[in-house]
Amino acid sequence: MIYKKKEKKVPEGYNVNDFFNQLYTDKELIWMGQNTNHLVNDTLMRDSLIQAAKDKDYCKYPPPEGFPELKQLVLDDLGLSYEEYDIQITAGATESLYLTISTLLHHLTNTISCDPGYLIINNFANRFGHHVKEIPIYNKECNYKLTPELVRENMDAETKLIVLIDPLNPLGTSYTEEEIREFAEIAKENNIYLLHDITYRDFSPKHFLAAKYAPEHTVTIYSFSKIFGMAGLRIGAVISTHDIIRNIRSSVINDLGTNVLSQVAGIGGLKSKPGWIGKIKRITRTNQELIKEAVDKIDGVFLPVYPSNANMMVIDISDTGIEPSELSDYLLKEKKIFIREGTYTSNQFGKKYVRVSYSIPRKEMEIFAKEFVEAIEYLRKE
Repeated sequence: MIYKKKEKKVPEGYNVNDFFNQLYTDKELIWMGQNTNHLVNDTLMRDSLIQAAKDKDYCKYPPPEGFPELKQLVLDDLGLSYEEYDIQITAGATESLYLTISTLLHHLTNTISCDPGYLIINNFANRFGHHVKEIPIYNKECNYKLTPELVRENMDAETKLIVLIDPLNPLGTSYTEEEIREFAEIAKENNIYLLHDITYRDFSPKHFLAAKYAPEHTVTIYSFSKIFGMAGLRIGAVISTHDIIRNIRSSVINDLGTNVLSQVAGIGGLKSKPGWIGKIKRITRTNQELIKEAVDKIDGVFLPVYPSNANMMVIDISDTGIEPSELSDYLLKEKKIFIREGTYTSNQFGKKYVRVSYSIPRKEMEIFAKEFVEAIEYLRKE
């Protein structure tokens, strides 16, 4: 079977690239549709990037695994030692996901993931494995997340990979230490792998690494796009044991290294992170409160998960009679507010909700809170 990835949904009259180019170039747009972080204002990160450009460091190829200083800083950030773990710097967490899945899966093995979730992972797993079991988790019974019990119920002899997005895109649910320990036991007992995508880790009050409980069965996916506000620089990493990373490196296509300027910015960001991370977390928490206040004003609208442990959350509008695509299109075209309809993150429940990210300035958040309430009222009358 020839694999074909799912097309991204864009408004009628656009192709994908032109649509996102229009979003990118609109300086007035309130950007709440891609979980990007617009709150970081770190001079070390920015000045490091500018100085590297002035020095024309981009004329040379970097080390193929990443600058050793950057690799060590990422491991230090996670509290992991180089003696037990290795790391490959990549052109974004998406490349890390692709390399991991293409290395670990083959055509007879299956993957357990959840719905809602980050569907790009499932696309990769369907490409390299036999199929993905998308476990429905949009309900209170499982607290809107994949649980160890659900994994045990759905795994079989051909299951090779369990996907843990933690905190979960789009809902913002995360895992307790006890749950992470149990996932680790499942992986060890069955000699399978955990793919632990920790892209939104730093927005969470508490977070626990599966790698610390099942190092030989865990691959950790690390991103600079969200907490560091470096989405456009395309840099990430994949971390696991030396043996697993050695196998992953055999799949690397970009063997002349990852963007030099991105790596330099990453070094600056990791060094300065203790000075700004607390402020980012405080702002995103208070921005959530504005969303909650707005949602509470509207009959038939609710937050399945609150507070969220990420920088995004789901707003369920299924009882309003309004299609999520209708709401997102209206806010974009009429109010210059970019959010995402649920079908971007769910095959089964996408008609129920929209996803909004809130790592944006307070003033923009206040505009959204007002316009969201008015948009629901207006569309209900249509």
